[in-house]
Amino acid sequence: MSSSPPPPVPDETVASLRQQVSDLHQELVRYQLVVWTAGNVSARVPGRDVFVIKPSGVDYDRLTAGNMIVCDLDGRVVEGDLAPSSDTAAHAYVYRNMPEVGGVVHTHSTYACAWAARGEAVPCVLTAMADEFGAEIPVGPFALIGDDSIGRGIVETLRDHRSPAVLMRSHGVFTIGKDARAAVKAAVMCEDVARTVHISRQLGEPLPLVQPDIDRLYDRYQNVYGQSGPSTLRGA
Repeated sequence: MSSSPPPPVPDETVASLRQQVSDLHQELVRYQLVVWTAGNVSARVPGRDVFVIKPSGVDYDRLTAGNMIVCDLDGRVVEGDLAPSSDTAAHAYVYRNMPEVGGVVHTHSTYACAWAARGEAVPCVLTAMADEFGAEIPVGPFALIGDDSIGRGIVETLRDHRSPAVLMRSHGVFTIGKDARAAVKAAVMCEDVARTVHISRQLGEPLPLVQPDIDRLYDRYQNVYGQSGPSTLRGA
């Protein structure tokens, strides 16, 4: 990548994404996907090689549009007075290598992390999983925070996979989406199905779905389900 700074970003575009990313962090709290200051949401700025992400180690109730950080795709701060999230390098690597991704989310949600701690994929045994993920929720390799190793694992695992979620082994959940809201939804759904399948296994062995049914469910949900129009909010 060029070392020259990215072109200026329209103020209104960045301002809108700063607010959106700040608001979406509250959804992580609402759905109990994070504790303390763990977890993060980021959003790519359309048409520019920059993204918005939260600052590192700031309490969720102190997050505002004004203290969100804008970084380039090498993870360098472009706008903002605070240090960006410790996972910035991972987000940046995903954006550099998956241009279709517009949002990335990281959580340490309890049940999904329990699967990650075992290094075990969540099997596709529910119609809701087939709808949202189109497959099992896969496990990515173990990697330490500090460089783009986590990002490499995310990309290697999800590049040719239907799932927008990956369980990074012994770490936590990373999700991707066409935008930040879609990535947050994937994180919410990941925890929900991880919990349900875990409970099911306490009762016995879950019954697998067959691939043709998974394919039909996935296609219906992704391409037919819901209302048409730009304001559609996909849900149950």
